[in-house]
Amino acid sequence: MAGRARPVGALLLAPGAGADRDSPALVAVEEAVRVPVARMDFPYRKAGRKAPDRAPVLVEAVREEAAALAAAARVRPHRIALGGRSMGGRMCSMAVAEGLPAAALVLMSYPLHPPGRPEKLRVDHFGAIAVPCLFVGGTSDPFGSPEELEHHTRAIAGPVTHVWVTGGHSPKGHAGIARTVADWLASL
Repeated sequence: MAGRARPVGALLLAPGAGADRDSPALVAVEEAVRVPVARMDFPYRKAGRKAPDRAPVLVEAVREEAAALAAAARVRPHRIALGGRSMGGRMCSMAVAEGLPAAALVLMSYPLHPPGRPEKLRVDHFGAIAVPCLFVGGTSDPFGSPEELEHHTRAIAGPVTHVWVTGGHSPKGHAGIARTVADWLASL
């Protein structure tokens, strides 16, 4: 009897604005999951700049890296889970909202709004997301409280899971967060 195909065949991880592909959070997730993983750098990082490019450039980089991972892992694009930390996860969510095929989104420390600026929400694209989403965030993240995030993610059409860990925007315990991500991906 043939086994059931795994919906997630690979995982693409993107770093936050101030980090690169070797971010400890991304490395921990790669070590914990049981599918091929690609950790990417955005074009500004590859060019040695510190300031991120505008969103269209970052989203296009996600598209290119997802296509490269699909080819390298020999999986169809709709079987790739996308995500990352902070800005990286946000760009992945925007790419999916714009039509990039994906199996799921893994969003760690999603930057709902700039610190102290709750009126500057980064959620306009949520209504166009229809894949399963995992949000892992700190209980005292200045980029969005658990209550704020849970309220705004109701706009997402796909199933949403929230996991809260003690801490702010860069909560400690990468190994625990990585296990959470691995377990969630395996459950899909």
